[in-house]
Amino acid sequence: MPTTTPTDTSTHPPRGGLRDFYEDPSVPVASGTPRSLAQARMLAAALGPAGAAGPRTVLDIGCGDGTAAATAAPFLTGHRIIGIDWSQDALRRARARLPYAVRGELADGGLPFRSESADAVLFSEVIEHLVDPDGALDEIRRVLRPGGHLMLSTPNLAAWYNRALLLAGVQPVFSEVSLRGIHGRPGSEVVGHLRLYTARALREFVAASGFEVVRLRGAPFHGVPRPLRPLDRLACAAPSAASILLLHARRPDRGITRKTPRT
Repeated sequence: MPTTTPTDTSTHPPRGGLRDFYEDPSVPVASGTPRSLAQARMLAAALGPAGAAGPRTVLDIGCGDGTAAATAAPFLTGHRIIGIDWSQDALRRARARLPYAVRGELADGGLPFRSESADAVLFSEVIEHLVDPDGALDEIRRVLRPGGHLMLSTPNLAAWYNRALLLAGVQPVFSEVSLRGIHGRPGSEVVGHLRLYTARALREFVAASGFEVVRLRGAPFHGVPRPLRPLDRLACAAPSAASILLLHARRPDRGITRKTPRT
């Protein structure tokens, strides 16, 4: 359930729990194209072409409406992409874009896949919505084969404009204090963010969850006002200040020694 461009809205999400919130059709579930493309290219480079061994299995966990997986599909010709979400409304939309979309979740029974059955996991704009991100990465590590790839994207708490907003005493973009409305920050659309990461925190968290961090890149945010977009693209050269964090990690091969992550 990723971040989307803030839009003016006159309605508030339902006053139920998180499940009711994410089943509301008005809650955004689409990824932005620039980060989806960058993430797809990273994954294609990691997997390589489908060879004699046959297609690799890629799970798009928290697929939303299937936009991120559909964007990645042309780069992953010959591989099998399966979208996974627990929102029935999101799955209905995803099935219009993906050949495979199934219901599953990262808690309450886990994903409907055997241990070590997936070659890669797309995890686009999901972790910031989770109550238990530790358990989510444990479950992802379970379904990945040794050497399998995790492609994770999430908004950057320390994005260049958030640093300026905090200095001015303004709530950072991407952060939310309520599921019913926006308070103290720019924008007008509630998207349900519960967790936010800096580049350093994300690297440390993923490594502590048993993954080997391969690379961290920055990506632009499509919600940045048009006059500031060139600056936002320039900030991608320094991931710690970019709008969006794109992290590539691997489940270590058995017996492998962890390496120092590259930035």
